[in-house]
Amino acid sequence: MITPFSILFRTLIFEMLPPFFINLAFFSFVFLMKEILEITDMIVNQKVGAGAVGLLLIYMMPYFLQYVIPMSVMMAVLLSMLRMSSDNEIMALKAGGVSVYRLVPPVLTFSFLGMLVAGFMTIWGVPQSADRFKTLLFDVASANLNVSLKERTFNDSFKHIMLYVNRIDPKTKELYQVLIEDSRTAGINNTVIARRGNLFGEPQEMVYHLRLYGGTINQMNLSDRSSHTIDFETYDIRLDLRDVFSASRGGEKRPKDMSLTELRTYLQTVKDHNNEYFGALLNWHKKFSIPAASLAMGLLALPLGIQARNAKKAFGIGVGLLFFLFYYLLLSMGTALGENGKLHPAIGMWVPNLILGGMGVYLLVRSAREKTISLNNLALVWASALRLIKKK
Repeated sequence: MITPFSILFRTLIFEMLPPFFINLAFFSFVFLMKEILEITDMIVNQKVGAGAVGLLLIYMMPYFLQYVIPMSVMMAVLLSMLRMSSDNEIMALKAGGVSVYRLVPPVLTFSFLGMLVAGFMTIWGVPQSADRFKTLLFDVASANLNVSLKERTFNDSFKHIMLYVNRIDPKTKELYQVLIEDSRTAGINNTVIARRGNLFGEPQEMVYHLRLYGGTINQMNLSDRSSHTIDFETYDIRLDLRDVFSASRGGEKRPKDMSLTELRTYLQTVKDHNNEYFGALLNWHKKFSIPAASLAMGLLALPLGIQARNAKKAFGIGVGLLFFLFYYLLLSMGTALGENGKLHPAIGMWVPNLILGGMGVYLLVRSAREKTISLNNLALVWASALRLIKKK
């Protein structure tokens, strides 16, 4: 029997570590590539420092890692078994009386460790990083606003708002001779002129308020070509800092950014079972089901790697990506059906794990009985699943 202190157990664990970290780095880079355009815009156009951009990327990593870790676990198990099969080590173990079932404990242990790390990311990492991301984004946007807000220069950082300041007090940061062109209301163009103004920030809401003193508002209605003039002593204009960047992360917390405590409180206080309730319930189950996918994927990768004795690593990568894509399609379908209440969120989030885990058990039994796994049959199963998903 393989124990945690046996040579075979330790050998298998250390065999899976290098491909795990390599795949972890590779897939993390792939996930971050979709942010490259926004990063380039921040550095080139918004003049954001590389250090701040690096911190923003770090705070985004937990959200990516909750998906990357199960995928890396699967690839690590699959590539390790492929390597051992191609070197006839699996055949040597069988000849020595070692059953395929005795390879399950180290693989499940490795997968369980991956599940714990992924669970840490989903339960603690994602909510914490979301809060820090929002705070840092406000600081970055505020700094960007202060940099771009120059004397006698038109500022168009905010959507449908043009801001012009004649003079800025270097000590008090008070604004003098302020001109604002506001076209946020469809069909109405407001031109605001004020003697002076001040900026007040709300970090939690990602909002600045520009309070103006002593001025006039010239309002032009473009539909009926009428105009009005209003004098004011004080006038506040809301400036949403989320408009400074294309990303709209901030404001009220989304369910996927909530902690378990916040989700539980939200679910207990909501009376109407609407789409928001189902979305929060879905994210509650997702915080557990996605880490648990490490176990299902690790169990599936074991027989796949054992059977494909003559396959190369490229084949293993293709098979691994194929099954992860299959899992992701099932998860996306469960998410879409669970968010609108057509399917209970628990079913939508846990069925993909049960399907992959069930396939892993089935293939493992076939491997233990020395029955080959036909790749053609797997391809047919995959094609049938795709047709079923398309119909849904």
